[in-house]
Amino acid sequence: MEIKIGVQDTPREVALDSDDTAESVIAAVEAALADGSILKLVDERGRTVLVPAGKIAYVEVGATSRGRVGFGS
Repeated sequence: MEIKIGVQDTPREVALDSDDTAESVIAAVEAALADGSILKLVDERGRTVLVPAGKIAYVEVGATSRGRVGFGS
């Protein structure tokens, strides 16, 4: 699923694809915001993304289905 994180005072958003469920991503964001810690997410390639909770402007959790390539329906 695609995850986009807006960071305050930064013109670009952080975008990553993750194998986690939407519920686990939302729980991680809520936990980081609740205690003011660092949001830690791992993308599908195994890279770790760390964002300070105090700098998070928004988090967009995308659809879990992959986009299709080509003209088939």
